[in-house]
Formats: sequence, structure tokens, C-alpha cells
Amino acid sequence: MDLLVVEPLETEVMQWLESRHAVRFAPELAFEPRALRQALYNVRAIIVPPSCAIDAQALHYAPVLRAVGRASAGAENIDLDACARNGVEVVRSLTASAQAEAEFMIGALLSMLRRVPVVGSDGMLVGRELGAATVGLVGMPPAARSMSQLLGAFGSKVVGYDPSLHASDSVWERWRVRPMGLRELLETCDAVCVQLAYFSRYQGLLGDRFLPFCKPNQVIVSTAHSALFDEKALAAVLSSGRVAAAWFDSMEPGALDSGRPLAGITTLQITPRVASTTRESRLRSAWAVARRIDELLAAAPQPQRDFRPTDPSVPADLADGPVSP
Repeated sequence: MDLLVVEPLETEVMQWLESRHAVRFAPELAFEPRALRQALYNVRAIIVPPSCAIDAQALHYAPVLRAVGRASAGAENIDLDACARNGVEVVRSLTASAQAEAEFMIGALLSMLRRVPVVGSDGMLVGRELGAATVGLVGMPPAARSMSQLLGAFGSKVVGYDPSLHASDSVWERWRVRPMGLRELLETCDAVCVQLAYFSRYQGLLGDRFLPFCKPNQVIVSTAHSALFDEKALAAVLSSGRVAAAWFDSMEPGALDSGRPLAGITTLQITPRVASTTRESRLRSAWAVARRIDELLAAAPQPQRDFRPTDPSVPADLADGPVSP
């Protein structure tokens, strides 16, 4: 079998794939890990939803697998290192959801700046305009480019920080974002959008070292992994009102349970990873993944090692190549 599709795709994409390859559509395998592993034996490519784990154990059952595709944003369910070791390409679109994520963050900023009032110079509680705000982008993924364009249309000032980009990198100028250190960004900005790719070395990056220096009445939107934030430090700035409101598009399970630092904080809003999911972004992503998998399947298959049973009368040579006489 050429392709196993576990994640539902748009009808036109499925029809296109079925016209070119032997395809099995089996969404029920998303909830049956054992059956999924058993189904991988003769599969050359698979498209999986976030609920399916493709790790070293799963790859052990997939001797001819060449590609793992994911149309949904992210890849937390795929062991990238294990795939690389086994010569399996991970296929996903890094740009398909950029516009959707940018629009989500703009909507969240508009909502919080108006919904959470501040005290004006005349003593009245009033909302704020996005066009008058300085907005900081923490992380410079493809969505940051769309964010800069949309914020520019509002008239906002845009600054940014990314630990993987030097201040002299041309991307800052091309995307019209002024580079800035993280502490200076937090001290300067009226609103902050966090979209930094998560690595374990960034765990708790936004914690006691930086969050206490946030500009008063700042609002924060995050589409990044919540582990970038230290729970206690985030709870402290929200409870004190230094950060007026925060909107996270995902949160570690149990983070809001009783006894945890963020429990009961009314100025914290959580949505279940909807930023990157729109009809348009899913269609763009599905086509990008489908076309790349089609290219891989159309290529000549990789030669498989010959199976040679051990003959007790012939000494085996453990090195590659023919059996020693």
C-alpha cells in the first residue's frame, strides 16, 4: 500500500491522492495505537492527526515507510530524531497557517485592549486602540511576517525578539520589525505576541527574570508552548495587575487546577489551539503535504536489504556484503 491516511483531509485532496496512489483512509486508527502499528508494515507514507504518536516504537513496525505527513499545525506527536535515524521524511507546511495565526493574534489584541480597561488621564476607565500601541513579537516564525503587515495597517509600532536571529539579520529589515532585547521589549511594549518555537532550553524563559519588568497594563497573546512561561511568575504579574490580561491558545493540562498558581485568575483566557485552524489554512496545508508525499512516492523506492537465513554450516560475516566463504 502506498499511503495510509488517518487524518481527515478535504475531499478534493483525497480524490487527487486516490487518483495517483493506492490509498487507505482509516481515521479510526487514531484511537487504536496497536492497530495503527500493525497497519504500518507495508505502508510507504502516512498522514496522521495530532493524536497519533509516530515514535521509535511505531517506526519499528514500518520497514518501508518513507514519509510521515501532518496537515495540522505542529509536530509534537512525531519523534523527529527517530524519523531522521530511520530515513523517514517528516512532511508538514510551515507557512500554511501563518495568516490564520496572525489574524487570531490581531483579534485577541483588539479584544483585550478594549475589553480590559485602563485608567485614563481624566480618571475614567477606558479601552485602548491597537493603532496607538507598540507591539512586541517574541519569536519570528512565518506568522510574524503576516503580523507585521497587519499591524502596520493599523499604524502600530512593531518590535521583535528571537534568540535564534542576530540583530544584523536581514529578516528584521525585510519584515519591518525592529530587533530588541527581551527585557527592553517587555519594558517598552503595550502588547506582546509570543510565538517562539519551543525547545527544552527555553523552558521558563518568561519567568522571574523578565516578567516583573513588563510595562504596566500590558496584554499578552501566546500561540507558543505554555512551558515558555513560568507559572508562578505569570500568576504574579496577572494577579498584581501589572499584566492587564493574557490569552493563551493552549495550556499545559492541569495548569488551571486547584492549587496551581494560575487557578482562579480571571484575566487569563485559554482557547484550545484554534489559532492555526481555519478552513483556508487546512486546505493550504493539506495540499502542501499531499504534493510533497506524491513526489516522494513517485520517486524510485529505496532498495531493501536482502534477507539471508543463517546456514549453520556457513560462517556468517557480520559486515555488509556477501557471506564469507
